[in-house]
Amino acid sequence: MTMTRRSIFRIGILALCIAGNLATTEAGEEHLALKAAHMLDVESGKILEDVTVLVAGETIEAVNPTKLPKGVEILDLGDRTLLPGLMDLHTHLLYSLEGDWVHRKVKEGPADAALRGVRNAATTLKAGFTTVRDVGGAGFADIALAHAIERGTIDGPHMFPAGHSLSITGGHCDTTGYAPGIAERGPEQGIADGVDEVLRAVRYQIKHGAKVIKVCATAGVLSFEGPVGAQQYSEEELRVIVEEARRHGLKVAAHAHGSEGILAAVKAGVSSIEHGSTLTDEIIEEMKRRGTYLVPTTYLADAIDLDSLPAPIRAKAESILPVAKKSLSRAIRAGVNIAFGTDAAVYPHGLNAREFSSLVDRGMTPIEAIRTATIYAADLLGVQDRGAIRVGLLADLIAVDGNPLDDVSTLESIAFVMKGGRVYHRP
Repeated sequence: MTMTRRSIFRIGILALCIAGNLATTEAGEEHLALKAAHMLDVESGKILEDVTVLVAGETIEAVNPTKLPKGVEILDLGDRTLLPGLMDLHTHLLYSLEGDWVHRKVKEGPADAALRGVRNAATTLKAGFTTVRDVGGAGFADIALAHAIERGTIDGPHMFPAGHSLSITGGHCDTTGYAPGIAERGPEQGIADGVDEVLRAVRYQIKHGAKVIKVCATAGVLSFEGPVGAQQYSEEELRVIVEEARRHGLKVAAHAHGSEGILAAVKAGVSSIEHGSTLTDEIIEEMKRRGTYLVPTTYLADAIDLDSLPAPIRAKAESILPVAKKSLSRAIRAGVNIAFGTDAAVYPHGLNAREFSSLVDRGMTPIEAIRTATIYAADLLGVQDRGAIRVGLLADLIAVDGNPLDDVSTLESIAFVMKGGRVYHRP
């Protein structure tokens, strides 16, 4: 069941600032003490002063302990603000809108995508994003990338990969515009029509390591099929996808621009609506009733280079992006659950934090914008081991110059990154 915001806050600052005897650590765990002049407690929304966070192995052992272990390494971050690692729940690490991206799917294979992903994963981590939900790859290269990061072969954020996105034949997540026989795909590659095929598609993604199921409920922008908001999966098909994913403990993220497709996906029980460009009063009430999250990816509406797009795609972008901005503002005012996502790849990886200023521009306070990438993101992911600086959570920590509550754009320049107790970027 989705946590309410009130229940999230009940965790409280007392647990965070617990002081006293240090917990016993497992033999061999290394300690590191981080000192900072300031720390943002995202749960209370307060800035704490002169903070010490003791890290043991991969987790936070103490916050402001009364004493430190003998010989512990101390890393002084100086006059900086410490925050929990950020989370981006709508990335495409395997992709980028550079070069001949329009024809890439028929010129390159999964190995090319994986190599591109290595670069983009490292860039994303250095930008302060220690966890991502990667919503759609090719040839399971996203899952291979996640495994390589888990093994420590390459640097990158914790990943929740989707495998192939699910799409109707000729839909937004299919490859269209070529002669018959070119880039044809089936349920194993996510292209599925009807109840039996979508069921097989979900099971096949899970078999090969998907940690979330991504479905294209409507048409989209960066594709050559019909109107941008047209519904593509029926509510019945969507319901089967959700029910099967749920049996395996996975959530479903639904790409959806048009109101009919958004409403069908919400009623089918998806956990999040990605983009959500055309929200109606009915949709907003249904999302609030069910606790459905909106992942708005709104900075791309400010940043996308329209001149670089093919004419049909540009026309779709120009028609839907202004509508999406207004829909997000309505959702914020109405109190819809919102989690942070960028669609990184549509604009360069590493610029993910620019989403914060766009969220504030649409009506959020800075602390609420930051919560979308921390405690609310953790809630949508269904994890309880990250999203705040608290004893027992993963030592996913970042630091910035300045106070992000005064100027949320400070998050666009990260001075320090730790993931799972390991320092990846430092002043």
